[in-house]
Amino acid sequence: MADFVQRTIELARNNVVAGGRPFATVIVRDGEVLAESPNLVAQTTDPTAHAEILAIREACRRVGTEHLVGATIYVLAHPCPMCLGALYYCSPDEVVFLTTREAYEPHYVDDRKYFELDTFYQEFAKSWEQRRLPMRYEPREDAVDVYRLWQDRNGGERRVAGAPRSDDSDGSDDSEASDA
Repeated sequence: MADFVQRTIELARNNVVAGGRPFATVIVRDGEVLAESPNLVAQTTDPTAHAEILAIREACRRVGTEHLVGATIYVLAHPCPMCLGALYYCSPDEVVFLTTREAYEPHYVDDRKYFELDTFYQEFAKSWEQRRLPMRYEPREDAVDVYRLWQDRNGGERRVAGAPRSDDSDGSDDSEASDA
């Protein structure tokens, strides 16, 4: 059997040697690698090119759905908030992380203007009015109309068809009438 933990570590190590950042992700289902990626932020100047995001995109393209039910996702480090959100959204069976921020902090820190990882989860939990990132709410009824249109076009359903739910372990949902 393949050692997916070691593969994740090798991808990250190779990325550092190539001038990238020390992060990698491997996505596995039924013993097969669906996708893998190192963090490519430095190489692409794309702040969303985190290993988890890139691997999730590729795995979903490969399986033809936004849901990774049945998959195990291996990541080098505890996910940042952006990646954690993407991991929740794609619904894998399990996420395995190989190091914590506390373990790697003596060797790597990624603090930015609005983003200090050690305080970001508290920042994220604040209401939008209290966050350090300046945010302004401009309520528009025609913005809500976009969601009404989506619901109308989906037979009155508010939920995405086939999206795994907490009460649905296999990702199927027979009550949904249409595909999104």
